[in-house]
Amino acid sequence: MDTFDVIIVGAGLAGLGAAYTLAGNGLEVLVLERGDYPGAKNVTGGRIYVNPVRDLFPGLFEKAPLERFIAREELTLMTKDRSVALTYSGNELREEPHQSYSILRAKFDRWLAEQAEEQGVMVLSKIRVDDVIKENGKISGVLAGGDELRADVVIACDGVLSLLSEKAGLQSHPSPQNFALGIKEVISLDSGVINDRFRLEGNEGAAHLYVGDITQGKFGGGFLYTNRESLSLGVVIGIEDAIDEKNPIEVPVLLEAFKSRPEITPLIRGGNSVEYSAHIIPEGGFKALGRFCGNGILVAGDAAGLALNIGFTVKGMEYALASGYFAAKAVLKAKEEKNYNTETLGVYKKLLEESFVLKDSENFQETPVVLSNPRFFTRYPEMIGNLMKDIYAIPAGPKERLYPTLRKHVSLGELWSMVKDMREVMKI
Repeated sequence: MDTFDVIIVGAGLAGLGAAYTLAGNGLEVLVLERGDYPGAKNVTGGRIYVNPVRDLFPGLFEKAPLERFIAREELTLMTKDRSVALTYSGNELREEPHQSYSILRAKFDRWLAEQAEEQGVMVLSKIRVDDVIKENGKISGVLAGGDELRADVVIACDGVLSLLSEKAGLQSHPSPQNFALGIKEVISLDSGVINDRFRLEGNEGAAHLYVGDITQGKFGGGFLYTNRESLSLGVVIGIEDAIDEKNPIEVPVLLEAFKSRPEITPLIRGGNSVEYSAHIIPEGGFKALGRFCGNGILVAGDAAGLALNIGFTVKGMEYALASGYFAAKAVLKAKEEKNYNTETLGVYKKLLEESFVLKDSENFQETPVVLSNPRFFTRYPEMIGNLMKDIYAIPAGPKERLYPTLRKHVSLGELWSMVKDMREVMKI
C-alpha cells in the first residue's frame, strides 16, 4: 500500500501548479495523468494571462516556453455577408513584463511537469483514476489501475466533468447550460508569414475573437491566436444550443465554415493542420460553482468550474494555476495543524475569495445571463454590419445623410430594446 502526502489527479495547470508549490515546500507528491504525457489531452483556445499569477510563481514565466506576447487585440462581429472589426493596440501591451501570451499547452504542460519533477514530484502518465477511497467519512486516497493509493489529501484536477469531485459529493450532476464545446485546430505557418499577415514585429502576437454568424447566431464564437510558428484557430458553442433537438448544430461543420470565411482564409492560406482537438469548457460562472473542499479533498481548475467568459476576454488558465497554488497553500496549513478535515482545508476557499480568482467570478457573475441574449449574436452584428455597409456605400446618385442612414437601421422600438439590453450589460 503506497502512501503520499498528497495525490493530485490531473497534470494540467491546476494540478502541476499545486504539485510545484507543494514539492517546493518538501511534501511528497504524486501526480496521476490519464494522457500519454502531461499536456497530451489539454486543449485550450491558446492564451494565458500572466500578470495575475506572476508573483505566485516567481521566476517561472521568465524561462517558460510561451509563444508570443499579445500586442494586438481584435473583436470581429460577423454576419453572413460582412463583418465589422474593432482593433486595439496600445503601447502598454508591448511593455515588459507582458500581460498575456499565446501558448501551446502540449509543450507548456510537459515543460511544467519537468519543473515539478525537478522539485521532487512523481508524475505518472497513462494512469486512469476510477474512484476515491473513503474511510470514516474522509477521502484517504484513490483507486487507480486496480491499485489503492493513499494520501493525507487528494486534489482533484481531473478536468471539466470531474469524476472525483462528483464521487466525493462536492459537485452535482452537470447541466448542459453550464458548459460549452470547443474545437481547435493548430495550423503551422512560417513565423515570417505570420508577422506579415498580422502586421507584427519580432515576437509580437495577436488575439482575435469572432462573434455572430460563425455560431449560427447561438451563444459562442471563434478565436484565433498567433503562435511562434503556428496559428490556434477554433470555435466554441454552448452545449445546450449544440444539442437542441429542433436545430442541432454540428460543431466540426462550424469550424470548416469559419475557415472558409473571407476574413479567415487569407490568414491561414498555405498552412498545414498539425493538431485537431475538442474540449468541454465551463461556462456557468459564479452561480454554477460547487464546493471547493471536503474531508481530505480539494478541487481546482476546470474541475472546480473556474473559468470566465466576458465576451471580449476569455480566461481560465490563470485561474487554474492560481487555484492549484492556493490549494497547495491550504494543504501546507493543514499539515501544520496535522488535520485534513473540511474545516481545516476550508482555508482554501478563503484564499480563493481573497484573490482575483473568486473576485473576478463574483464581479462578473451576471455574464452568463447577459450572454444568453441571442440579440448579441444575431441582431447586433447584423445591425452594425448593415449600418457600416450603408455608411461606406457610394451610390450612382446623391448619398444619403448620416442621421437618416442611422435611423433606417435603428427604429424607436429597436432603441427601446437596446436600452433594455444595455441595462443588463450594466450588471457586469
